[in-house]
Amino acid sequence: MSDNLTVSALQSGKGHTDENFPVASWLVRPDARAPVMAYYHFARAADDIADNPDAPAEDKLRLLAWMRSGLDGEGDPRAQALGKVCRERGISLAHGHDLLDAFVQDCRVARYQSWDGLIDYCAKSAMPVGRYVLDVHGEDRALWPMNDALCAALQVINHLQDCGKDYRTIDRVYIPLPLLAAAGLDESVLGEAKARPELLAIIRDLTRQTQGLLRQSAGFAKGIRDTRLALEVAIIQRLAEDLCQVLLVRDPLCDPVHHSKPRAATLALGAVLGQALRRILPG
Repeated sequence: MSDNLTVSALQSGKGHTDENFPVASWLVRPDARAPVMAYYHFARAADDIADNPDAPAEDKLRLLAWMRSGLDGEGDPRAQALGKVCRERGISLAHGHDLLDAFVQDCRVARYQSWDGLIDYCAKSAMPVGRYVLDVHGEDRALWPMNDALCAALQVINHLQDCGKDYRTIDRVYIPLPLLAAAGLDESVLGEAKARPELLAIIRDLTRQTQGLLRQSAGFAKGIRDTRLALEVAIIQRLAEDLCQVLLVRDPLCDPVHHSKPRAATLALGAVLGQALRRILPG
């Protein structure tokens, strides 16, 4: 193990504007933006550690432990910054620790056996993100089930979009292996230039299950008190719904399955207008 390897050395250079879904956009009220970005910087750094294709697992685990120490005051500066925000605002550090648990799992688990196993992973890798944002805004924790459904959907969409890339670059397969086996396939098909019909059928079945999660989160934005956050969530919901439609008709191994900026902007505008009208009009 190389003790000289640092968190910064493993960073991808990816920023919040490069993500598939909005992160602390201009819609988020100014006093909440810095706390949300503190969580983003922490999450981005930890994610880059776990997903680095070259670093040995033992180095990744050491650096993730360094980040965990930072939440409690002595460790990575990004984790220290998040810990400080949480203590000042009375927000649970569990949102940070749970996310680190997911990245530790990424270093140890590269294959999944069931949809339930995938959702259990999302409970650590995605749901804490939305819960933290809700806590920053002082929203009711009764919203957590809808938050959890939306965040899990976003995570699964990312996995389906990047199923070929994840297999080729970081040797990770989130599509449950028994589904592949039942179709007479093995994981190597994810490395092919074009998805076989059997693989497409699996991806589309998983997409339909993800649409079920989005149906559970459909009322999330409406239940949020903070109007600006509600608009942001409405955008994310709409983007996710549209990406599912894309995954039902395109091949993620060879077709574009991410939004172009014009398409994302059009969907965002429609979501904002729709949510604004729902908040203004009676009933």
